[in-house]
Amino acid sequence: MESAPATPPGERRRDAAATRRRLLEAARDLFADRGYEETTVRGIAERAGVNQALLFRYFGSKKGLLTQVIAQGGLEQLRATPPEELFETALRSMLTHSADEVGDRSLEVYLRSVGRGDEAAGTLRELGEEYQSALAGLSGTEDGALRADLAMAWLLGIGLMRTVVHREPLAGAEPDDVCRLVLGTLSHLWSAPE
Repeated sequence: MESAPATPPGERRRDAAATRRRLLEAARDLFADRGYEETTVRGIAERAGVNQALLFRYFGSKKGLLTQVIAQGGLEQLRATPPEELFETALRSMLTHSADEVGDRSLEVYLRSVGRGDEAAGTLRELGEEYQSALAGLSGTEDGALRADLAMAWLLGIGLMRTVVHREPLAGAEPDDVCRLVLGTLSHLWSAPE
């Protein structure tokens, strides 16, 4: 049995999974920092350290890559988190992100990409609809979808003020302090009579 030829010295061995992961991580960070429209395919490829043709090979388009970034973060979190923990999980994820972390930045991607081009709109709308659906049943009332939308509007507003606008004192507030205040008030939204 013959073994595979050795990789010549100085050449990097091809690893499709590692390349896909680097592209996803680079896109996640750039979409979160700059938004969908301002992020270029070239910029993603440069950050990932690969040829931009590989982005098209693995994801088909920038929109396909955005879809995968959101699916990897927001949709996975949504599907893996019980509805009663979803709001707090999303809030804490947004509040505790730092530039050195490689965690979920899907809310930042959403905030910087929503309304920024038809290509991204469908994917972002789907994410919002799935969050609404998951949260709508928490009140057990007929207006559960409205309550879910109000909760999401608050979450997105907090995200916008903290991560995009950098409005103080919210931008520098301790995550536990923000969660204590928000979650205490949010419980009234779920339990308020119709």
